[in-house]
Amino acid sequence: MNEVKIFSPATVANVSCGFDVLGFCLDSVGDDMVIRKTDKKGIFITKIEGYDLPFEAEKNVAGVSALAMYEDAKPDFGFEIEIYKKIKPGSGVGSSSASAAGSVFGMNVLLGYPYNNTQLSYFAMKGEALASQSEHADNIAPALFGGFTLVKSVSPLEILEIPTPNNLYATIIHPQIEIKTSEARAILPKEVALKDAISQWANVGSLIHGLYTSNYGLIERSLHDAIVEPHRSKLIPLYQDVKTAAKAAGALGSGISGSGPSIFSLCEGIDTAKKVEQAIRKVYANSDIAFDTYVSKINAEGMKIQNN
Repeated sequence: MNEVKIFSPATVANVSCGFDVLGFCLDSVGDDMVIRKTDKKGIFITKIEGYDLPFEAEKNVAGVSALAMYEDAKPDFGFEIEIYKKIKPGSGVGSSSASAAGSVFGMNVLLGYPYNNTQLSYFAMKGEALASQSEHADNIAPALFGGFTLVKSVSPLEILEIPTPNNLYATIIHPQIEIKTSEARAILPKEVALKDAISQWANVGSLIHGLYTSNYGLIERSLHDAIVEPHRSKLIPLYQDVKTAAKAAGALGSGISGSGPSIFSLCEGIDTAKKVEQAIRKVYANSDIAFDTYVSKINAEGMKIQNN
C-alpha cells in the first residue's frame, strides 16, 4: 500500500471531572487526511483545505508529530500529507490532536503497523505540544484508541481504555468564539482546596465505574467539575444557560469540551440527544453569537481507514 485515506475524529477532553486525563471520541465530526509514500525522503504537507494552516512540516502539528515518528522509524522513503480540515481550530473538540494523531496513524499503516497506539500517542503528543505549549494526551488517546480513555501517566506514557455504554451519545454546541488553550490554562488556580480535590477524585472514580457498569444514573451523578469549570466557564457566554437547558431536556450532564468554547452533553439514547440539541440551540439562537451543533454516538473505533 502506497497511499491511505483516513477519518481522524474530533474528541472531547477533560469530561468534567477528568481534567487532563479523561477523553472520549466522536463519530459525526472529524478531519479527512491522505498520507502517501514518496521517493523523496522527509515529511511534506502538500495540500490543506478548510482552514489556513502552515505547510511547513515543523510549523504544522501534523508535520511535527510525523517528523518525530519519521526520525524514529528511519524509512528509506518519505511521506506526503494532505489535510482536509473540517474541525475548526480552537473549537475545543481536538482539532490539533486530530491532525497530530492522523498523520502518525496513516504513516503507521503504510509502514506495516510497527507501532502500537500508545507509541503513536507519544509521537502525536509532540505535535499537540506545538498547539498548546504542553505535552498532553487526553484528546490524542481517544482519537487513536476510540471510546473513552484515561491517561494514567504521561511520563512514562500509560493509557487505559474504558468501556463505553452502548446507548451513550454526545451532543456538542460550538459557539463561534475563540478561546486559546494557553489562555484557558493561565486562569486556573495553582492550588485547590482539599475538599474540592476529594470531590473531584471521587467523581472521577465513580464516573469510571459508571462507564464500566453502564450505570447511567451514576454517570449522571459523577459529571461534576469542582476545580476547573468554575474558572473556565466564565470565558463562555451563556454557559450556565446551556447546562440548565440540556439538563431540563434530559441530558445526564454537561461540561466544557477541552478548554472550550464547545460544550458537551452526555445523553442516554439518540432521541434524548436530539432533544438536548434542540434545547441548547434555542439558548444561542437568542444571542448574536453564531454556533454549530453536533449529535454523535461515542465512537468506539477511533481512527478509520476510508475506502476510496
